[in-house]
Amino acid sequence: MSAGSNWAGNYAYRAKSVVRPGTVGQLAELVARGTPLRALGSRHSFTDIADSAGELVSLENFDPAITIDRETRTVSVAAGVRYGELAQSLHAAGWALHNLASLPHISVAGAVATSTHGSGDSNGTLATAVRALEFVDGTGTEVRLERGDDDFEGAVVALGALGIVTRITLDIEPTFDVRQDVFTDLPWDTLLENFSAVTSSAYSVSVFTNWLGDTAGNAWLKSRVDAGGPPSTLFGAPRQHHDLHPLPDQAATNTTVQGGIPGPWSDRLAHFKLGYTPSNGNELQSEFLVPREHVVDALTGLRTLGDRIAPLLLISELRTMAADSLWLSGAFGRATVGIHFTWKMLPTEVYALLPEIEALLLELGGRPHWGKVFTASAAAIAPLYPRLDDFRELVKRHDPDRLFGNEYLQRTLGL
Repeated sequence: MSAGSNWAGNYAYRAKSVVRPGTVGQLAELVARGTPLRALGSRHSFTDIADSAGELVSLENFDPAITIDRETRTVSVAAGVRYGELAQSLHAAGWALHNLASLPHISVAGAVATSTHGSGDSNGTLATAVRALEFVDGTGTEVRLERGDDDFEGAVVALGALGIVTRITLDIEPTFDVRQDVFTDLPWDTLLENFSAVTSSAYSVSVFTNWLGDTAGNAWLKSRVDAGGPPSTLFGAPRQHHDLHPLPDQAATNTTVQGGIPGPWSDRLAHFKLGYTPSNGNELQSEFLVPREHVVDALTGLRTLGDRIAPLLLISELRTMAADSLWLSGAFGRATVGIHFTWKMLPTEVYALLPEIEALLLELGGRPHWGKVFTASAAAIAPLYPRLDDFRELVKRHDPDRLFGNEYLQRTLGL
C-alpha cells in the first residue's frame, strides 16, 4: 500500500507502506527486523524529512495516555498526539503549555524533533518544554532521557535520526487566558527602528508582510490577561475590532478569535482552529531562524528582493524566540527571529529563488527550518551548528546501522 503524500500534497512518500504498531513492544519488534524505518507524524513537513527507503511508522494506534503530574508540573503524552488535542485536555484540567505553534494540528513529537517554535521574546521553542523523552533506538533498546542527562540536549531536536520517539514529558503551568489583538498598517521604518519594542509589546507577537511598499503589514499581539492588555495603538498602527486572516483575501473563519476577547491559551496562542484547514492549505513553506542581532540587516536585505518574492508569496511572518541549549534547535545559543515564507504552490519558481534568499540569510547566521523547503547543502549548514559533530556521534551510538537514515539526513547533515 502506498504511503501517500504530505499534508500540502507537494511531496509523495517513497516508502513502501505505513505500519501502525499499538505498543512499544510491537514497535521494538519492527525495529528488530533491521530494515529501514522512519517516524511519520502529522505529515505537515514540506520535504522528504520523514521519508524512508523502507517503511514509515505511525503512532496513531498508541494510547494517548495523557498523564498530568501536579507535583512535578509535567504532562506525559504519547508522541503522536496532536498539540490541539493535548491543549484541550490540559486546559480542562487547569493546566497550560507555555506556547503553541501557529497551527495546533501538528504532532508533539514531530514539532519537537524539528524545533518548531511558536513565538515570544521570552518563550523558548516548543522543544524547550521537554522534560523527558522515550524512544526505541536502532539497536531495539528502549531509551529514556531526562533533562540533565548527558545526551538529553542532543536527543530532543533529533530529526528522527536516533529512533522512534514513543512518549514525551512536557513542562506545564497553571492555565491562563489570552486576548488577541490585530494592529494594521505598521510602517516598515517604524518596525525596523523599534523592532524590540514591537516584539516585546505582548506575550507572543507575529508580524505579517508581503515585503512590498512602505508598510510592513499587520501585527498580531497575543497578550496574557494576567499581565495586562496591549497598547491602544502600536506606534501609530490602529487596533482592529474584527477578526482577520493572515492572508488578505481569506475569510477569518478558520482563525482563532481576535478583537481583544479573552479566552483560554488553548484557543488563542495558535493562529488557526483545530477543526479547520490551517493557513491556505495549497502552499509551500520556508523559514529561516536568524540571530536577533542581525534581524534589521536580514529584513532590509529581503526588502530589496521584495518584487521577486511577492509574486510567489501568500504571506510572510516574523516571530521571535528565546535562546536555548538544544544542539539542533534553530535557536541554539542565541535569541532568534523566525522569518517565515508561505509560498504559492509554485515549486519550480520557489526553488529557483531560494538560493538567493539563503545567500543573504545564511551569511547572517540564519538556519533553515528543518521541516520546510530549502536548498542549502550539508556543507553550508554545518557551520551553523556548533554541536553537529557531537550529534553525529550520538547518532552512531543509537543507530549504528542507520535504520533511521534517509536521503534528507544525508543531504542536509551528511548522515
